[in-house]
Amino acid sequence: MININKTKLNIGHLSTLYHTNYVLMDSEELTKDLKIHVNWILFGTGPAMVKAFREEKLDIGYMGLPPAIIGIDRGVNIKCIAGGHVEGTIMVAKKEYKTKEQLDDNLKKTISQFKGKTIGVPSKGSIHDVILMYYLEKFNLLDDIKVKNYEQAEFIAKDMRDGILEAGVGTPALAIFVSTILKSQLIIKAKELWSNNPSYGLFIRDYIFKNDSTILLKFLYHHKSASYLLRNDPSLAAEKIVKTFGIINKKYAESVLRISPKYCIALSEGYVKSTMRFVKTLYNLKYISRKLKVGEIFDSKFVNKVHPEPVHY
Repeated sequence: MININKTKLNIGHLSTLYHTNYVLMDSEELTKDLKIHVNWILFGTGPAMVKAFREEKLDIGYMGLPPAIIGIDRGVNIKCIAGGHVEGTIMVAKKEYKTKEQLDDNLKKTISQFKGKTIGVPSKGSIHDVILMYYLEKFNLLDDIKVKNYEQAEFIAKDMRDGILEAGVGTPALAIFVSTILKSQLIIKAKELWSNNPSYGLFIRDYIFKNDSTILLKFLYHHKSASYLLRNDPSLAAEKIVKTFGIINKKYAESVLRISPKYCIALSEGYVKSTMRFVKTLYNLKYISRKLKVGEIFDSKFVNKVHPEPVHY
């Protein structure tokens, strides 16, 4: 159990710029308030983080909902206790392809441009992979379009440049990064792929805060403050992110933050409903063995204490 005698809090995170960890990792106030050492651990993918949860190496984790749902289905004892962002998946392609707007706002026509081609997407079971596979199945394109999964999204951009891929599906950062190494464009915006899709949430091992939730509640207050900064002052947030991340500049970070500025920590009705659509899709695609219930995925009692006001998504 986590309690006031614990000496270290292990928090897993991804390389996604708009997750609040990149604001909090530079925060002296966080460590001072928690009165505990925070050990930030970088993971390449959500499935890798689920594995660490299974091995009880993490206390808290930032990750997308589909990998967590797959993990829960396989017996990993974790729960989503707060949100963070919605609509974090985009599709980017080379300049010769048309955007959704140019194709009468028709998703099927937009994705069908890649018949006989290959689309890159992060690891199998990631939220981006699930969204892409959902549409390929819906539009009967599974046999016509090849999908290549990547452990690191940066390699999607490289393979687009090298002619291996014609398009990529991933976070807003993918769109910005691809544009720095080849002529490309955002052909499907985040809000157009899957409304309210829960791009990430905060997860905990289901039982570790049972006897003492003090540390968790304090952490959620900092998560909330960082979310407010991302939403209301992306310029300052970008400065903090660059200081933490190290290899990008402020303009790049701010561009990523502004593509889909729906930052909040609440577990809204839309957030939960969209997640349950993913459950159905994951089941239909045979990623999970059964349709999980809301209570198996979410525990909202902590975030409701910290974020009682209306949602900001």
